[in-house]
Amino acid sequence: MKFDRRSFIRSASVLAALTMAEIDALAASHRIKNHSKPVAEDDEAYWSNMRQLFPLAKDLVYLNNGTFGPSPYPVIDAMRTAQMDADMHGNYGAYDATMPKIAKFVGADDDEIALTHNVTEGINIACWGAPLKRGDEIIVTTHEHVGNAAPWMNRQKLDGIVLRKYTPARTAAETLERINALINKNTRAIATPHIPCTQGQILPIKEICRLAKDKGLFALIDGAHGAGMMPLDLHDMGCDTYATCCHKWMLGPKGTGFLYVRKGFQDTLQAYYAGGGTDDGKWNIMTNPITIGNYAPSAHRYFGGTQANGLYTGVNASIDFIETIGQKNIHRRIKYLGKYTQDRLLEFGNKIELLTPTEERSRCAVNGFRIKGVDYQKFFTRCNDKKIRIRMVPENGINSLRVSTHIYNSKADVDRFIEEVKKVV
Repeated sequence: MKFDRRSFIRSASVLAALTMAEIDALAASHRIKNHSKPVAEDDEAYWSNMRQLFPLAKDLVYLNNGTFGPSPYPVIDAMRTAQMDADMHGNYGAYDATMPKIAKFVGADDDEIALTHNVTEGINIACWGAPLKRGDEIIVTTHEHVGNAAPWMNRQKLDGIVLRKYTPARTAAETLERINALINKNTRAIATPHIPCTQGQILPIKEICRLAKDKGLFALIDGAHGAGMMPLDLHDMGCDTYATCCHKWMLGPKGTGFLYVRKGFQDTLQAYYAGGGTDDGKWNIMTNPITIGNYAPSAHRYFGGTQANGLYTGVNASIDFIETIGQKNIHRRIKYLGKYTQDRLLEFGNKIELLTPTEERSRCAVNGFRIKGVDYQKFFTRCNDKKIRIRMVPENGINSLRVSTHIYNSKADVDRFIEEVKKVV
């Protein structure tokens, strides 16, 4: 190979300007690029490089991806570059490329994706846009996050709809039975999470959506934990809406999300938040009477106005990052770590109450549990003090703990957490 002195000097200069952490990240990035080729879930040599791609503190065991996932360096760099480009050259509109990219990622069409800032915003669009009247019943769970509970409770307060609740069962089949038992002549929608935030149970969402369709109900899904955790095909799922975010399992920028609205449902779901892009551009406030345009013939009718170049370029980069590794590879790895966490917790026998089902189809990367005789808040604080980040679950009086793992985690991270459990039981 010919020695190019000029290229060597240029490369050496670049490397000299980098920190050791950045050099480690470059090396790790090179090692993990496989363009979706299969990787074994227990290939520790491969997965150990992942940690280098994230700016996580070296002494931190981060087991709270279910709240938000730290972004890897390629996503952070993409955001910074796009923001600098916008501020230096006045460019805007980068989000135009994001909707098609998201659509392909989740098995939808370009015109079925509305950009949002978070899951809660998407749920509110679905909640308030659904044609409901006083006395109409909506089915929710007893394991709701405030983002799916508050919008529906607010509509109950203001419009007189009725919320009916089910508790997810230990198996998918029994969960479906519980939902079916609540349906009556007043039921109009099933507004359930795909994966409840409390204990990470994978609900039988495709069957739930099919049940809704068979009964003539709306299927309005809180998908906060779906995108990025597992491969999604929203057309195959059969939901009417699916609200999710990019800052959890997609490892994208904080303050980004999207709402899927099925094409055939868009003329049913009323748009209320209007602005640039929500209509066909034919409005004219100077005419008499005022000319009112039609809604955009897409899910763009549900959002309008200026969007952040840097953030949505970061979303694009997060999808590229996932696809470089392979969504199926990621799903297998985080499910493997979730099962390892379950197995370690179950070693304590009846001293641990595992809230997440062990059924294969009903579990993945999140585990909820209680330690018998130990205050959940005190154990959370104990872990925090030891630089182990987990989550308390005070929602709905569940009063439990939650651990969630992603590709930057290892079995050693789980073992370090288990050592703290061992000390208190």
